[in-house]
Amino acid sequence: TMEVGAIVSWEKNEGDQLVEGDVLAEIETDKTTMGFETPEEGYLAKILIPAGSKDIPIGKLLCIIVDEQSKVEMFKNYNDTSIVTSTNAESKTVQRDVKFEQVATPIPVANQKDNEEKQNLKVASDRVYVSPMAKRLAEAQNIRLQGKGTGIYNSITSKDLGALSRSTNDQLSKTVIESSVLNTNAFTDIPLTNMRTVIAKRLLQSTQNIPHFYLNVQINVEKLIQMRSRFNKLLEVDQVKLSLNDFIIKASASACAKVPEVNSSWQDTFIRRYHNVDVSVAVSTAQGLITPIIFNANQKGVLEISKEMKTLAQKARDNRLQLSEFQGGTFSISNLGMFGINNFTAIINPPQSSILAVGCVVNKFLPD
Repeated sequence: TMEVGAIVSWEKNEGDQLVEGDVLAEIETDKTTMGFETPEEGYLAKILIPAGSKDIPIGKLLCIIVDEQSKVEMFKNYNDTSIVTSTNAESKTVQRDVKFEQVATPIPVANQKDNEEKQNLKVASDRVYVSPMAKRLAEAQNIRLQGKGTGIYNSITSKDLGALSRSTNDQLSKTVIESSVLNTNAFTDIPLTNMRTVIAKRLLQSTQNIPHFYLNVQINVEKLIQMRSRFNKLLEVDQVKLSLNDFIIKASASACAKVPEVNSSWQDTFIRRYHNVDVSVAVSTAQGLITPIIFNANQKGVLEISKEMKTLAQKARDNRLQLSEFQGGTFSISNLGMFGINNFTAIINPPQSSILAVGCVVNKFLPD
């Protein structure tokens, strides 16, 4: 369950007229960054939480939208003093003719001492973070993105592209914060994304609350590799290439259908057994680990699974996954074989009851 979020950027300024469906802000959840659309028509009277704010509790008031332009001035010096009492409650307060609308989620403002200390720090990173909207604009304008932006974690936002022309390849302004707190031990502090923070908390809870036990087995994949080669030869004309992981997803889904106890989850007073096998497949991204889902995998062929997995993996790396594409799942697969890892122990993804950890293929002599 999401408890905090972050505001990457505001796409509207105070005083702007809003049309229902306009992108009001870009927000970061524990899993992805997305555009938040304006819920109704009106005028943006006050932005209460600035862009770049992190760890904003759910239910916090982010901005004020009024129905008439003449009311914008009334909130020029308004400060929010409300206290969030429930992370699951939706905040929407109406006072007379003025509407207070929740549009994302905020962070406590750092005190002056913290700000002064942070100004003396630098974080070095060559990785380029780009918000989804900025990525779409850059593709449309044929702009090559590099360097640092003004958004959260130095990400490049759509506002950073406002002054760039179609032929611009200039490097965006960089804010590099190198830590120099200790004279003898130099180090670099890399800010945590919401996704990484939530993953750490969930996996810690998993190891503490779910009784894990581990089973290890080696399988002979010689015939599988031969079958994969035959399939790929037939699919060359369609420029499709099946991976071993595609077969593993299919085999795991079929096994879950035959052993429904594995395709279940533990609830407080009962065990929930799922009718469909929805396989969550771990994909590493710049923001953290995410698990897009192959729904009804037991009912799909290997070719369909392969095409769907490639699409989901690319969308995950481009930070374009929809919530419906990674929320849920009844069984998980984590494959580190492509890195030469022989075996490892994965952590169960709650509330699921099991996860398959896959290592690499090795050549072994097996005597008759």
